[in-house]
Amino acid sequence: MDQSSITPNASDQQLVANGDNESATSLLQDKQGRRRDNLSEVTFFEYMTVGILCYVNLINYMDRFTLAGVLDNVKTAFSIEDDKAGFIQTVFVVAYMVFAPIFGYLGDRYSRRCIMSFGVALWSLMTLVGSFMPEYKSFLLFRGLVGIGEASYSTIAPTIISDLFVGNVRSKMLAFFYFAIPVGSGLGYIVGSVATAVAGNWRWGLRVTPILGAVAVMLMLWVMKDPERGAAEESHMKTTTYKEDLKYLVKNPSFMLSTLAFTCVAFVTGALAWWGPQFIFLGLSRQPGVDITIGRVSLVFGAITMVSGLLGVPLGAWLGAALVKRYPRAHPVICASGLLISAPAMCAAMFLCESYFYAPFVLMFIGELALNLNWAIVADISLYVVVPPKRSTAEAFQILISHMLGDAGSPYLVGVISENLKRKFSPFEAPSKLVEFRSLQYALFVTCFVEILGGLFFFLTAIYIVKDKLKVERAIAEAQAQNAEPSHSTAESSSAAE
Repeated sequence: MDQSSITPNASDQQLVANGDNESATSLLQDKQGRRRDNLSEVTFFEYMTVGILCYVNLINYMDRFTLAGVLDNVKTAFSIEDDKAGFIQTVFVVAYMVFAPIFGYLGDRYSRRCIMSFGVALWSLMTLVGSFMPEYKSFLLFRGLVGIGEASYSTIAPTIISDLFVGNVRSKMLAFFYFAIPVGSGLGYIVGSVATAVAGNWRWGLRVTPILGAVAVMLMLWVMKDPERGAAEESHMKTTTYKEDLKYLVKNPSFMLSTLAFTCVAFVTGALAWWGPQFIFLGLSRQPGVDITIGRVSLVFGAITMVSGLLGVPLGAWLGAALVKRYPRAHPVICASGLLISAPAMCAAMFLCESYFYAPFVLMFIGELALNLNWAIVADISLYVVVPPKRSTAEAFQILISHMLGDAGSPYLVGVISENLKRKFSPFEAPSKLVEFRSLQYALFVTCFVEILGGLFFFLTAIYIVKDKLKVERAIAEAQAQNAEPSHSTAESSSAAE
């Protein structure tokens, strides 16, 4: 490609020097559009890089939710109740969120390929070793170590995509990357239930992803491309101190509000993903003439999660790309609408679970489809309202907040509420199946209220997003002009010498 098409000339610099920010932003958008406006310009190795990242994200979420598909077996094996069963996921997420800022700091400054390879190798090995742990406490320890490994990957991977692409192509690639989350989660339920049925032991479900993880490490080390930070935007902006990075993020209203909204999404997703199969199984088991197993419910729930992700994530990305050109605030509005559609669908599914067989699955599918509209869009928002050298830190900060206040506690919180309700409804004897179902049902209703809260945060994000996106575009345009000055000075000196 002609270098002149991506390097600001003297008149371009003058626009920025004169403070004409609108013109500078238009210039930046024009250059980005000419450079990467369609998928035909994407190289083979760039496709390979995104494919590898998507593959790792897929097995990443497979590993997270393999246990959720066999949760009843896990409770039996360790002789634990709902609160301790929920605590398994909480330990994983706490370790994940605590180490995310560390990997975010490293990802903005050191080799992302090496950091991610180390992380995937760590969580693969810890998952394998943890599958042999005979006691509940030792199993918890290794689930925490798995969370440390996964934090390295999830924090850094989206920033590589942001450094390879801009504009519409970046949105499409992020959609491809994030559709692996619901699909991988669904595969986790399926792998867990199928491995348990075939091997007769739920632990074998945890021994599938480590093999796939070893393949991922080799692909990242030898095939994946690790671009220069800010390469797609030609910004070459310098990194600042970690304190300055955090101060910048806290003062960024679009980033903070979208992070709070995504925290609500994480809370709901974590609770429903962990307790959904168990709850549906308890509800369907109460219906006369219904003979069903937790394994079959997990298979169906996994299929619903996969299909809703395959449809919902691309649909959200398509709606965002189609509407944002005419309505710049479309991204957060689409996310808010998805949550406000999902909440009543999920609530209705919970109400009807003990009376109807197919209705809960259909409503759950609608709820998950609407919820999945936001995955790619939220990632895109967090990248385009933050300047390039702070994006790994931004991803890490968002992971910390969304998991600390979201799915780190939601599985455990739902389990604790459920156990307390069991004691209230049945204080002097073992809880009946009705009491078990009703307690978990009431506990899960919390997720519906949190979805509504998330929708409100997304609507607040829409107020600031245009202004904050423009600030980033101006900063990149100014950095481009400053970086171009030495080359122009050199060229002028050479002409004068001649």
